[in-house]
Amino acid sequence: MLTWENDVEATSLRKRGWTISAIARHLGHDRRTVRDYLEGKRIPGERVSSRVDPFEEFAEYIKIRLTDDPHVWATALFDEVVALGYSGSYPSFTRGLRGRALRPHCEPCQASTGRDHAIIDHPPGAETQFDWLELPDPPASWGWGSTAHLFVGALSHSSKWRAVLAESEDGPHMVEALDKVVRRLGGCTKVWRFDRMATVCHPPTGRITATFGPVAKFYGVGVDICPSRHGNRKGVVEKGNHSLAQRWWRTLADDLSPAQAQSSLDEFCLRVGDTRPRTLDHGRTTVGELAAGEPLTAPPGLAYPVTLIVERIVSAQALVAFRGNFYSIGPGMSGATVMVRHRLDATTIEVTTTSGVVLAKHRREPDGAGVIARADQHVVALEHAVLAAFSDRAPCRSKQRRPPSPAALAEAGRLRGAVSPAGEHVVVDLADYAAAAQASATAARAEHHKVVATDE
Repeated sequence: MLTWENDVEATSLRKRGWTISAIARHLGHDRRTVRDYLEGKRIPGERVSSRVDPFEEFAEYIKIRLTDDPHVWATALFDEVVALGYSGSYPSFTRGLRGRALRPHCEPCQASTGRDHAIIDHPPGAETQFDWLELPDPPASWGWGSTAHLFVGALSHSSKWRAVLAESEDGPHMVEALDKVVRRLGGCTKVWRFDRMATVCHPPTGRITATFGPVAKFYGVGVDICPSRHGNRKGVVEKGNHSLAQRWWRTLADDLSPAQAQSSLDEFCLRVGDTRPRTLDHGRTTVGELAAGEPLTAPPGLAYPVTLIVERIVSAQALVAFRGNFYSIGPGMSGATVMVRHRLDATTIEVTTTSGVVLAKHRREPDGAGVIARADQHVVALEHAVLAAFSDRAPCRSKQRRPPSPAALAEAGRLRGAVSPAGEHVVVDLADYAAAAQASATAARAEHHKVVATDE
């Protein structure tokens, strides 16, 4: 069985003209096995052994021992588990130990800071280094939130670097940026080097993911993953990150669109990056002249066919913004969240609901062109919707006098407590009020005369 690393390397060697026999000897596998993987008959990494792993029973014990003593030798652990009944060989024991990553990380022992470093040779056309650079505080008009993302690629031999702005660091955005950077660099080297980014490999193990393996095969390159916590192996691209952050991003104007910022970035790479001086045995040169002599392989005619998906909010004019252009949908969805889908090798985009229902399909316009793409049926439907909601009635008079109605006054009286309990008469007329007052006064005089007569 070939791993993804073997399969990617075999594909890269085959595209460079190696025979299947030579590749099989190089990888240490049978020719028929290599041929099946190159022809797509077998998928790397899918075979699972049916045998029970003897290591599994002792994994918890080994984990506890390594927690207690992270530096205990594997041979000492092997002696202990053999005494406990382990029946496997020492190579299978160490393979289980590494595969499960049971040994804890020890920062003082594994950090590379302060150590002596060997000079790594980078032949022309051998390696390209890639890395993400997070840029804080992008212009608010971009709508990218608090962080913009820059995908940077650098040729290890000449140190020529190119970069592409991206809205996100997910897999489709990474593949799109990767294709653009490769074309700006002039082609593909034999190997691409990455750190342990999750879109390329599984960070704990460094093994290529099943989603990125086909991408590397599509471009015909090998993939090298940096050892954990050893970023100095891709120092060329990291130095490019530093220059781009301090000399370009730090001084970028706020009134530029993403497309204009990308044009500014491309100009900076040509004007500043390619004119950096270099000294060789035969004399002085520049990065651009040194990169021109690197033997690079032309990339495929179209980008790898991954589908890029982003969220957008529909405007009041039934338009959806994407990469500096606007695309129409039908009326009735103002303020709703929709998805814009674009396959990198296609010339169209789709606008769908969050559940996947296609609302519109348009020809994709060049990024930053400022085009408003409106389909005829969307224009007609929007006009009908607007006219249906239109009224020719005169607006209400804003200065007309309209005092509270009797119903409003009655409700106000109820709220003020003017309504008496049920069955009791409420005086609401002045004549009734006067009659009631006079009756009360007469009763009072009669009571007074009665008291006086009694006293006499």
